[in-house]
Amino acid sequence: MDTNDKLSLTTRSLHWIIAICFIALTAVGIYMANTESWSLYQLHKSIGIILFVVILLRVGWRIKKGWPAPVGQYQKIEQLMAKVTHWILLLGTMAMPITGMLYSGMSGHGFGIFGWTIVDGNHDPKNPGEVIPYNELLSAVGEQAHEIIGYTLVVAIVLHIAGACKHHLLDKDRTLLRMLGK
Repeated sequence: MDTNDKLSLTTRSLHWIIAICFIALTAVGIYMANTESWSLYQLHKSIGIILFVVILLRVGWRIKKGWPAPVGQYQKIEQLMAKVTHWILLLGTMAMPITGMLYSGMSGHGFGIFGWTIVDGNHDPKNPGEVIPYNELLSAVGEQAHEIIGYTLVVAIVLHIAGACKHHLLDKDRTLLRMLGK
């Protein structure tokens, strides 16, 4: 049960699993996009799809339990920033794997989980090394959305971490401690 003093093991576990994996996937995604490291794409896609399941569990948990109450009274602008940032994080973490699957699937590259195919690649029968997009428009929309949402989430993650540090170091409240289980 989540209280002002303590968050449940489920709340904390879902938060930290998603936070750590998402930051790692984002770093790998930025690296892949900038270096064309094709060998990392299957790993990125596989972990992203598995993480999507955990994200859906967290969304369900959030719907069932609601947002944790703040540990203190804060200015309205701080409350608004916290709400907006939390909603961006929640919706963005759902949208990232969806747009990634849209991009990869519709581009003809397909995707799956560690060799288990979910959407087949659409390889050119005349040149098996090349792929034929299933739908170029949807692939392009997925690619652009994946990139824009990704960078938006980087900003939201930085704000979220800065907020946690502010609560801990300046306000000296229990916001960070309760997410650490202390």
